[in-house]
Amino acid sequence: HPHTVLLLDEIEKAHPDIMNILLQVMDGAKLTDNNGVVSDFKNVILIMTSNIGTKEPNVMGCTKDNTVKTDKALASFFSPEFRNRLSGTITFKALTLASLIQIVDIEVGKLNALLKSKEVTVSLNKKAKEYLANEGYDEKYGARHIARVIDEKVKEALTDEILFGKLKNGGDVKVEYKKERLTFKFEEK
Repeated sequence: HPHTVLLLDEIEKAHPDIMNILLQVMDGAKLTDNNGVVSDFKNVILIMTSNIGTKEPNVMGCTKDNTVKTDKALASFFSPEFRNRLSGTITFKALTLASLIQIVDIEVGKLNALLKSKEVTVSLNKKAKEYLANEGYDEKYGARHIARVIDEKVKEALTDEILFGKLKNGGDVKVEYKKERLTFKFEEK
């Protein structure tokens, strides 16, 4: 009896017919395809993610008020039959600035691992981390863009220095945020 977890990400974007198919699955633990082949869903855990409710003002966060707003948004999108077959819903909190800075630290750690063979180390001050966290955060998509922002604003700025400049033999880079922009201090080895 194999157990399976089936993740349906952003379920609200699925074709409406999928909801009817999922009703069949949640009712009878079986799925029949167009050829009559039956798949057993008895040992399948369905997990569905959604961004429903994130368009509502001030929905992010796990307070009673925000959970009520999210529940209302779910009720207006999914049919009562569908909602009644769900075991539960979980509303996640919005990412805090501290959480976003931790993500920046992880991405900078990855950058440092990449630069290790060149003997280059990058460090950021608190304001630079906050700037990159804010630039990489989007209310709808969360922190997905932080890695891209670090690539564009930090990694690209280092390329010429690593290949032809002060960092060609290795060194340390101190990134700060001053006067509305990132600044770089290079210390050669």
